[in-house]
Amino acid sequence: MKIISFAIPCYNSEGYMSHCIDTLLAGKEEVEIIIINDGSKDDTLKIAKSYQKKYPNIIKVIDKENGGHGSGVNVGLENATGYYYKVVDSDDWVNVASLKEVLAQMKKLIHEKKAVDLFITNYVYERENEQRIVQYKNIPENKIITWQDIKKFKISQYLLMHSVFYRTDFLKKTKIKLPEHTFYVDNIFVYYPLPKVKTMYYLNTNFYRYFIGREDQSVNERVMIGRIDQQLFITKKMIEFGNPLKYKKIQKELCTYQLHYLAIMMTICTILLKIDNTMENKTKLKNIWYFLKSYDRDLYNQIRYRSLAFFSCLPRIIAVPGYHIARKIYKFN
Repeated sequence: MKIISFAIPCYNSEGYMSHCIDTLLAGKEEVEIIIINDGSKDDTLKIAKSYQKKYPNIIKVIDKENGGHGSGVNVGLENATGYYYKVVDSDDWVNVASLKEVLAQMKKLIHEKKAVDLFITNYVYERENEQRIVQYKNIPENKIITWQDIKKFKISQYLLMHSVFYRTDFLKKTKIKLPEHTFYVDNIFVYYPLPKVKTMYYLNTNFYRYFIGREDQSVNERVMIGRIDQQLFITKKMIEFGNPLKYKKIQKELCTYQLHYLAIMMTICTILLKIDNTMENKTKLKNIWYFLKSYDRDLYNQIRYRSLAFFSCLPRIIAVPGYHIARKIYKFN
């Protein structure tokens, strides 16, 4: 039985994909590595097939027309046979010792028939000569938990694709399908299934290594400003998934977390539009907040006046420098 299916969506990844794959191979026969070539124009497919030939019982290669990161995640999930599903970007990698810890704990839970919907680990921002570990000290360790067991997330702390493993059959039952030809779909991947999550497990290990530094990277500030319409599109989609306030009485912690996440998304949109302060972007800024207000006024008020979003809505002369100071302190992106 495969414990984890790792999906690696690849587009023109010849320069770094081997490092990613090599770290995952430490899982040996207990893992399935699905390499999705998303219409690359370099030797990505050739490299993927060479790995498949060498490790036919571990590696599966899917060659497809270009559809973007979301398309790669969708195809990976469709073909996944492992107990858990994990996406690893081709320029990132995992810690080998941590992978062995994760597999051991997952096997134990599966053997005891206690496999959880969501398995959580830490991730590490990797820059040249610098690291920052994101941990979840608000989540009880080494035990099966529910939303009621989780304390408040900090402003700089939220679940990313890097920190989550969803149980494969659970994820398929949610019927999640990420938009194609757009960036920032990882937010939907994490956010959309959360209301259906009943059980979780947090292993305090620094598993995922998230590389930050390439100039063409989707989280580079100038790149994000250039793709602001895609950020706005994803944020609107997340708002439309459903009002978190409906969980306020029955699952307060879930409601609080989803409000926290939406506030972060709205803050990112607001700050980026203020940095590139054109008349067009001023209009887009008004429109995204109007969209939220029109969707639900109570939800708008809950998000608008949360500390993070409220700060971003201060005058540009305060909000933008404050954002850049926060980046230095918390070292995100």
